Amino acid sequence: MSAVSEVHGGSTSSVRRVIVASLVGTSLEWYDFFIYGTATALVFNVLFFPGVDPLLGTILGFITAAVGFVARPLGGIVFGHYGDKVGRKTVLVVTLVLMGAATFLIGLVPTTDVIGAWAPALLVLLRFLQGIGLGGEWGGAVLMSLESGAADRRGLNASWPQVGVPVGLLLANGVLALMQAVTDKEAFLAWGWRVPFLLSGLLVIVGLWIRMTIAESPLYKKVEASDKKASAPLIEVVRRFPKQILLALGARVGVDIAFYVFVLFITTYITTYLELPGSLALNAVLIAAAIQAFVIPLFGALSDTYGRRPIYIAGAVGAAIWVFAFFALLDTGSFPLILLAAVVALIFHAAMYGVQASFIAEMFPTAVRYTGASIGYQLAGIAGGALAPIIATTLLAAYGSSIAVSIYVVVALAVTTLCVLLSRETAKIDIAAEDVALTAGSAS
Repeated sequence: MSAVSEVHGGSTSSVRRVIVASLVGTSLEWYDFFIYGTATALVFNVLFFPGVDPLLGTILGFITAAVGFVARPLGGIVFGHYGDKVGRKTVLVVTLVLMGAATFLIGLVPTTDVIGAWAPALLVLLRFLQGIGLGGEWGGAVLMSLESGAADRRGLNASWPQVGVPVGLLLANGVLALMQAVTDKEAFLAWGWRVPFLLSGLLVIVGLWIRMTIAESPLYKKVEASDKKASAPLIEVVRRFPKQILLALGARVGVDIAFYVFVLFITTYITTYLELPGSLALNAVLIAAAIQAFVIPLFGALSDTYGRRPIYIAGAVGAAIWVFAFFALLDTGSFPLILLAAVVALIFHAAMYGVQASFIAEMFPTAVRYTGASIGYQLAGIAGGALAPIIATTLLAAYGSSIAVSIYVVVALAVTTLCVLLSRETAKIDIAAEDVALTAGSAS
């Protein structure tokens, strides 16, 4: 009998099917989310905020992008509640449809010169719906992978949905780079940028077909069978696990800020500040994301052997040091050095991100894990991904130097390192046994 069946009663093939479904679905969701951010840096400042300074237009575009991050905690709360009440699988289907529909419709929004102020208003609304969908997606995808596999492979299994980030980034930047290559500047601004958004409609159909074939999480089914489901997951997780929520938030915030500086602000820095072609940034991030997709599971597996905290902290310290070299290499204007900057940056990020899913999810018991992990993870997105491009762009405009941006990243990573140090090591805990102990404790 396999280790998987000994622990959770599922076959190795069924676990693989769950992991593949989680990875594919999460990749498509992040593809949708990243298209918006990259398009903001490339065209939204021109099409939806015309007549203003390019740097200011970029900031305004990032503000609309930030709405998606503000919406993510709401999505985490709403879908986390239902994920703990009715199951992980159902919620994952709904979030994928919501995200795909919102992204497809963005591709149809008329520009400001056609419908005036309604254009950015519609962008904000659809970006909000994107955030709701993604806020509910992450927790379910990670928990399906973590709760379905062997206990000694939780770090590796939970890291696979995290691979959806570089894959989604790869798809988004790849399709945008392709459209830039096959169209001239006028055609790209007129219609070329819309193609990646409209393509989402087809991709979602594929993702849904894959997701509908998987079974519910075995650990969740045990909780459901024991009639120990939380009646009010949000209230229970806030009342019983406030420390874990705050530590999860802090452990994530620096990772988020570093990531969006490394993969999104890089485009603004190269095109607006250095006045170099955006293709330099797009292609560098494209190659770096491809490499990161392979190393994220490696760090997840290493955390099963050496622990979550050592790998996490090593990534945070490495990224804090590298951020200064990152901008120095960008300043050279040399593509090989820009590529080196992006690749090393995303490897350090992978060390944190590959461990993050299991580290945060293992802080909470199964009955409220979807809600607790989603809230902690998604709240960090407001301070992290929502504000990072805006703050970084503002710091660059105010000081005319990348040093201020680097210090901003270092401070955020220091917060993350502290929160990881204050958290317990979770790699070797028996989460099924802890479910029983916590249930007995709450009943007494």
